Amino acid sequence: MKSYINGYELLCDAGDTKSLMDAIYAKNSAITVDKTYIKDTTAGLGIMHYDDIYTLLKSVVGKVLDESNLSDFSDTLLILGSSVGGMQECEEIFYSQKSYKNINPSRYSMNALSDYLVDEFGFCGARAISTACTSSANALLLAKRLISVGAYDNILVVGADGLCKSTVLGFFSLSVLSPRECTPFDVNRDGMNVAEAVAALLVQNIKNENSIELKGVGASSDAYHMTNPDPEATGALNSMNSALRDAGLKADDIDYVNAHGTATVANDRVEAKAVEELFGDSVHVSSTKAITGHTLGAAGAVEAIISCETIKRSLIPPQTNLVELENQNISVPLKPVKMRVQNVISNSFAFGGNNASLVFGAVK
Repeated sequence: MKSYINGYELLCDAGDTKSLMDAIYAKNSAITVDKTYIKDTTAGLGIMHYDDIYTLLKSVVGKVLDESNLSDFSDTLLILGSSVGGMQECEEIFYSQKSYKNINPSRYSMNALSDYLVDEFGFCGARAISTACTSSANALLLAKRLISVGAYDNILVVGADGLCKSTVLGFFSLSVLSPRECTPFDVNRDGMNVAEAVAALLVQNIKNENSIELKGVGASSDAYHMTNPDPEATGALNSMNSALRDAGLKADDIDYVNAHGTATVANDRVEAKAVEELFGDSVHVSSTKAITGHTLGAAGAVEAIISCETIKRSLIPPQTNLVELENQNISVPLKPVKMRVQNVISNSFAFGGNNASLVFGAVK
């Protein structure tokens, strides 16, 4: 049974899907250079302005439902990927009241967001996945596998993470937080931009005239280091090769690689090495995190939507903020590339060596 992406929407620092794609092609970064989030420190962050993440979830998921072929979600499974779950709400209570007393532990958990959506929309069931920055990519991976065996006809995959002080300060303590807009694959890159987003994709076993096929999924766990990837790129290569095998494709069939591309020194060097070894310079590669920042557990879903839009628009996203490419053996476009895009591979890599790659393709 094949899997098709039949609807999607997102909200991030650059806006909704259309606004984000416009920003990507115009190379207009949505990153805010903030001087207040971390005391006495400048940080590049992907900041949204909203009441709470539950409001965003209701808006995004509601729009996907309204534009779908479904009257409701009663026969739809929800799979939500998040890195921090309900941490944002609990942090706000703690910082405002200087106490843990009024924090409901169930609102802190990873499934706090999925529980809310089940209550709001009546899904037939729900799963919550938390594998750090691969959370919603792994949610899409699970969705494809469940549909392929006929377990479900309809699955809504949601990626969601709000900006939390614990997260931002955690990356700051690792010295991987950039004080400016991040510069993926640049020789002078100096770190990532932590960001927030909500993204939802409807995965079904039927296709329509606007479908994009989720052709292949792959994952690996190199477990090289708690926070650094394997410098030999073993995990990244295994993940991409696994996705290609699942899709029944070869490296030559891929037109674009949506890179994980966090702009940290370690990640970009390793990912570029993997892309070079697998594709050489025959495929375009860029990181859209220069526009959105790193939306953590939501990144896989956000970049799945970007991949679908790339195929529909026949337009490769350029690399924003690139001045001097470190790895000269890969093809990183500085301007949008107009071409027929048949297949895209999107990478998500996480702490602990948890890697996920997804192959999206035009429907024939």
